[in-house]
Amino acid sequence: MKKKLLSLLLCVVMLFTVACSSNKEQSVTDREGNKVEIPANIEKIVSTAPSNTEILAGLGVGDKIVCMDTYSEGIEGVNKDVKKMDFTSPDAEAIIELEPDIVIASGYNKSGSSDDPFKSISDAGIPVVYIPSSESIDGIYKDIEFIASIVKEDSKGEEIVSNMKSEIEKISKVGKTIKDKKKVYIEIGPAPNLYSIGNSTFLNEMVEIIGAENIFKNQKSWISPTEESVIDANPDVILTTVNYVENPVNEIKSREGWENIKAVKNNEVYYIDADSSSRPTQNIIKALKEMAKATYPDEYDK
Repeated sequence: MKKKLLSLLLCVVMLFTVACSSNKEQSVTDREGNKVEIPANIEKIVSTAPSNTEILAGLGVGDKIVCMDTYSEGIEGVNKDVKKMDFTSPDAEAIIELEPDIVIASGYNKSGSSDDPFKSISDAGIPVVYIPSSESIDGIYKDIEFIASIVKEDSKGEEIVSNMKSEIEKISKVGKTIKDKKKVYIEIGPAPNLYSIGNSTFLNEMVEIIGAENIFKNQKSWISPTEESVIDANPDVILTTVNYVENPVNEIKSREGWENIKAVKNNEVYYIDADSSSRPTQNIIKALKEMAKATYPDEYDK
């Protein structure tokens, strides 16, 4: 009888030990360089940016999201009824009430301010990790791997990154054979306040991978060029990611003074999916393929 009681007691102790160890915190360094203590098991997540939401969904843990930003609406793999919030001014009280295990935040949440918008949340004992908006494809790989590690989906993260590299290598192989590089203008914001990209952006890398040349490759990061600078550069191809004006392709073609640009004269103005081209996630592959086929249809339709 004593032996049975002893065995039962040992089982209870072991179960208690396992339960405690499963909730044990672990120390991680987020993508911004902050050291954060997070739970070993994460079941309830707040995602504050569509890029983070897409990565979580791609890892198969979109069902663990209990609150997300409004721009994440429509992302596949996430509960449609999940709470949505404007994270430009996060409601700390509402987030704390959800009792999340972690908040996965974005560098965009700090835009225009040096203050941490989630300080009151971390002060309440809820860990907050930051994923700055990556400027390179390599940075995107690291974002995916980091998020995969904290949700215990390392192998899935490795698989996603491996598939991305494989797809990029296929396109890059063709791009390297192209000698006559077309000049490309990428439009992210329409006239009169144009918005485009220079170097040190993953979009510029994508232009180079397909075998083309960004007309603003000598400028850095995200830029606001003048219409005159685009006209003077005379791009062979114009790619627009603008999805909030009616028929953005026709809008570009009808601009006064743009009629003599090669891309306009030769009807080489194309729309590229806005979400996959603007969010630093595994889905940039979709935009990369669209860019390749639009710019070099003969080379990439083989």
